[in-house]
Amino acid sequence: MKNNLLICPTDGEQLNESNVRMVAFLVFLTSLAYLLTGWFGLPLLLTVDFSLRGFNRTRYSPLGRLADVLVRILRFPFRATNAAPKRFAAGIGLGFTIGISTLHGLGYATTIPTVVLAVFAALESLAGFCAGCYVYTFYVRLGNKLAVR
Repeated sequence: MKNNLLICPTDGEQLNESNVRMVAFLVFLTSLAYLLTGWFGLPLLLTVDFSLRGFNRTRYSPLGRLADVLVRILRFPFRATNAAPKRFAAGIGLGFTIGISTLHGLGYATTIPTVVLAVFAALESLAGFCAGCYVYTFYVRLGNKLAVR
């Protein structure tokens, strides 16, 4: 699917793409740390963080605050990007981390959903690839096909 065929949610709010990508890198590192240690606190941290970012409470996000500091220290440039696709992607991340936390709490393996989360966080961080836009496009098109019937 080419980028010009994507349907992304939009609003008037702008975010710094450097911060967004740094947060994604921190999600990637946290996911890797969880895979290595199995410490239950890490998916819980991610669940809280995705909740805050997904429900537009970014200023309280622990990873967002750390990303702000790192972006300032590293002097990454400000590059505006629309907030709505990132909020949607945070909602998807929230779903993953709730699933990971639930599976962990029930004693089931969490490797696959954690690896998926880590891969998509790495893609956002390193390549600027927002999987949320692809999921949103699929969701909208699926909804349109179901509504036509």
